[in-house]
This record gives sequence, structure tokens and C-alpha cells, in this order.
Amino acid sequence: MQISDLPYPDPGVPDARSGPRFLLWLGRGQLGGQLKSLCWGILHFSGIAGLPYAVGLGVDAVVERDANRLLLVGALLLLIGVAISVGDAMLHRTAVTNWITAAARVQQLLARKTAELGSALTRRVAAGEVVAVSTGDVEKIGWFVEAVSRFLAAVFAVVLVCVGLLFYAPELGVVVAVGVPVIALASLPLLPRATKRADIQREKAGKATELASDTVAGLRVLRGIGGEELFLGRYREASQEVRKAAVRSARMWALISAIQVLLPGALLITVVWYGATLVVDGRIAVGELVAAFSAVATLLYPLRHFEEIAMSYSFSRPSAKRAARVLSLTRTDAAEDGAGTGAGAGAVQAPAAGGDLYDPLTGLLAPAGRFTAVVCGDPDLAGRLAERLGGHPMDDDGKDDATGDGPSVLLGGVALDELALDTARTLVLVQDKDPVLLSGTLRELFDVPASGAVDSGAALAAAQCGDVLDALLQSAPDGIDDPMDARITERGRSLSGGQRQRLALARSLVTDPEVLVLDEPTSAVDSHTEARIADGVATLRTGRTTVVLASSPLLLDRADRVVLIDGGTVAAVGTHRELLHREPLYRAVVTREPDEEQQQPLARLELTELEEALTEIEESA
Repeated sequence: MQISDLPYPDPGVPDARSGPRFLLWLGRGQLGGQLKSLCWGILHFSGIAGLPYAVGLGVDAVVERDANRLLLVGALLLLIGVAISVGDAMLHRTAVTNWITAAARVQQLLARKTAELGSALTRRVAAGEVVAVSTGDVEKIGWFVEAVSRFLAAVFAVVLVCVGLLFYAPELGVVVAVGVPVIALASLPLLPRATKRADIQREKAGKATELASDTVAGLRVLRGIGGEELFLGRYREASQEVRKAAVRSARMWALISAIQVLLPGALLITVVWYGATLVVDGRIAVGELVAAFSAVATLLYPLRHFEEIAMSYSFSRPSAKRAARVLSLTRTDAAEDGAGTGAGAGAVQAPAAGGDLYDPLTGLLAPAGRFTAVVCGDPDLAGRLAERLGGHPMDDDGKDDATGDGPSVLLGGVALDELALDTARTLVLVQDKDPVLLSGTLRELFDVPASGAVDSGAALAAAQCGDVLDALLQSAPDGIDDPMDARITERGRSLSGGQRQRLALARSLVTDPEVLVLDEPTSAVDSHTEARIADGVATLRTGRTTVVLASSPLLLDRADRVVLIDGGTVAAVGTHRELLHREPLYRAVVTREPDEEQQQPLARLELTELEEALTEIEESA
């Protein structure tokens, strides 16, 4: 496959049972590219292997004063030079192509898995590990895939040189044939220790990366509480641990490299000393000694690839293991047969439009075409419930009775987990409490799959984004008159939390899904704006199913139906005003006041004491 053909139309289904199996799967997927690289490598290394013998023949021709033979040797050297040059250029080209295509395949697989899991990915895998896999680990995996063909070509060259010497100069050939395997295998006992140190280094680097990403993401909050120095200090300590681990790892690899230089040097000295003795005794010609010396000196180049393949495998194996761990995740732990991803033949048909959304685990029912508000006393429970309603049940540690393993959410009687992934995402859209805005223009932000029934203008108006458009237009470069062409910085950092929240809400409204689930969509805006947003969303979503998880009275009062969740199950259902009057727990959550039932004994006690005091006053009078 050529680089121009990337990305792959379909990166395939990886073998993610282990790191080595994943590397083997990648190799099998690029057999054509590996064979091309191997052929060019054989041409390149064959030229290098033949160079010593051509030099030896040239020396013999000079010693024997054979001009015609010397001309033939010159032509042979020219041919060898062309083979070395062309083979080297094409080997580099094809090997780099293998590296890029392998890296691109892994990145496509990771991107597909990220899209499949959504927010579930960072709950099951640390954010720093996800960053490490998608950046550094991808490069290390590509490095090993690239090095395989060069290593095989180097093995061919080493064998060719040793066999050639056995025929050309048998006495010296035996010495080289015995010494080269010793050199090639001398570093093997050190590889486990070097690999272990490299693993420790990467583990510490992953933790440092995770700490850095968390610190940067929460820098605004940390500055507000004066905690940035504390976290920066922790990162400094983590980075120093990474440095120490890197130095320990580098020392071991330096020792391996020294062995790869020292032993070939010792072999070269042995060949020269023994060959000179043979020349003095007249047992070999000078040209044979020169050829043997040149052959051993030439072996230093292909032998370096033995060290490279060992390093690349030791670095790529844990990287492939981490990548395989991410790629082996599924939407639900039970979806091992492909039905959970919609990839298998078991994916069912989408339900008919206008069905109710029902969660059998909590008992929550969101009638079709109605605005349903859900009140949870636990914000974390609300976030996990939003994930469940979107067909992405979470099982954090497998012990959460409220939102862990359980029956799938039903839409129109059809389990969302049994639908094809793209179908489920089209039917139900979940906006969490911390939505992400990608960098780009506002027009690009709203370029999302949508029904077409809601335009961006109506969505922006419903989400009360007028001041956001003005702010973007003011910060835009001269010449931009349309706020839709204004650019949003990475993650919308130039905007306030409320502005980002409203833009994300407008984006969700544009998609116009059959079911829209919003988790605290107005937590960062003022009450006046929140009231207008509640009216705008209710009006724009008329006739569509909308579920809002919130505790704001302004949103709850606009809902057609309010559901109170307590202990992971439905505790009460009604309108906002009805629940305020008859449900003390609901009143305590919504009004942020202590439970009145807990206050009543105290109130009765105070009343009794007051009556006793009045009685005493009357008696004394």
C-alpha cells in the first residue's frame, strides 16, 4: 500500500489478545510492503556482502599484474556500488512506508475505538495512558514494523558473508562463522533487564503525562484556589523520576551497544592476526586476507540491525500491549460477540420513531415527545445515568448497583445495546456536563450529522448565544464580518465556562436527535439566561423526546414531567410544583434546604417548651 492511499478504507479487526499477537497481526496485514522492503534490503546488503570479495579479487589482480582481470574487478565494483546505492534508497523508502502505514493503521483503530466508547474510554483507561498510546506508542510500534525487513535482509547478508568466506578462505571462514553467532547472541542475556528498565521508564513517563494533562485541564481552577504550585511541584517530582529511569535504561542500552562494538573489534583483530600468520606460512594469498578483513569489517554494519531489532521489539512490545488493551475494550463487558458494537450479524433493526425511552434498572420512563427532567441527589450518579440512557452503560468497578451491569435501556421496546453503534448514536445523543469544543470556526463546529430540521441560527437563539457570537466577532481578525467564520481556540479556552456550555448545547440542538439527553446543560450560566434557555429548548424540542438531568427549579418548572431518583431507582414522579409540595426529599435537593422531616421534631420540641414557659408566666401572674 502506498502512503497516498492512506487512510485505510477499513483498518480491519485487530488481534488484541496480547501485545505480540497485535504486532503479528500488523505484520500479516503488511506482507506486501514487507516483501518489497526485504527484496530491496537483500539487494542492498548483497552488494555490501560482495564488496570484500571484489576488493580481494582486485588485490590479487594487482599482485599478479593482470590488467584484464583488474578491469573486470572495476566493473564489478561499479555494479556493486549501484546495487548498494539503489538498494539503500529503495529500502529506506519502503521501510518508512511500512512505518507510516503501520502507525496510520494503529491510529485509525484507536480513533475508531475512541468513537465507539466515547467517554467510557477515559473511565476505563487513564487519560495519560490514552495520550501515550496515541502518540509515543504508535511511533514505537511503527519502528518495530519498519525494522523487521531490514533485520531479515541483514541476516541474509551475514549468512552470505560467512558462507562466502567458507568457500573463499576456509581457514578464516571457520573463525568468522564461529565468531559471528557469538556476537549476534551476546546481548540476549542483557535484554530482559534492559526491557524491564525501559518498561519502568515508560510507566513513569505515562504517569507524568497523565499528571501534566490533568494539571493543564484544571489550571484555571487550580489558580482560583492557589493550588497550581502544589501540582507543578508534583509534576517536577514525576519528571525527575522519569529522568532517573531514563538514565538507568540508557546505561543498559549503552552496555549492549558497547558489546556490539567490542566483540566485532575482537573478532577483527583475531582474523587479522590469524590471517597474517596464514599469509606468512603461504597457506592463503594476500587477497584472501584482505577479503576476510574487509568482510569482518563490513559485518559491523548488518550486525547493528541485530541490536536495532532487539531494541525496537523491547520498546514496541509494551506499547503494543497498551494499544491492545485499549483496542480490546467493548461498549459492555458482555458484548464480546460483536453485537454490542453493531458489527455482528446480531445487530437488530432500529425501533420505529416515537417510542418511549425506558431504563429497566432505575425504572426511569421518558415518554416520547415529552420534556422529562430527572433529579438526582448525587451528581456522579446523574452523570452515569446519562451514559446509560445513551446506551453506554458503565461498570466502573463492577460494584455500582445504580448504574453498573444490568439490562439495557430500551427505546421503543428495543435494547440500545443491541443496535448498531451508528444507529444508536443517531437515535440518542448525550451531552455530558463538560462538553468539548474542538478548535476551528463556528461554522465547522456546527458541521455535524443532523436531521436538517433545525438550523444553526435557531439553535444558537434557543441556547441564548447572542453574546457569544459578539465575543467571537470582536476577537476575530479584521475582515471577518460573519461570526460563523470566527475561530474557536482549542477546547474553547478563550471562552468562559457558560459560553462554552451554551455553544455545546446549540450544537446538540442542531443535530435534532430523536432523544436528546442533557446533563446539567445550564450549570455555568446565570438564572436569567437559564430561564430563557429553558424556554428556548422546550420550544425547539416540541414533539421530540428530551431528558434533562438537573436540579435547577427554572429547568424543572419548564419540564412536562419530573422524575426523582433516590438510591438508584425512581422515588417519585410528577410536575415540579407537585413534587415540591408532597416530596420532602425532592424539596431538599431542589431548594438546597435541610429535609423538613428532620426539622419537625425540633420544631415540636421548641413549641412544647414555649407552651410550658407561657403556663409558668400565667401561674406566676
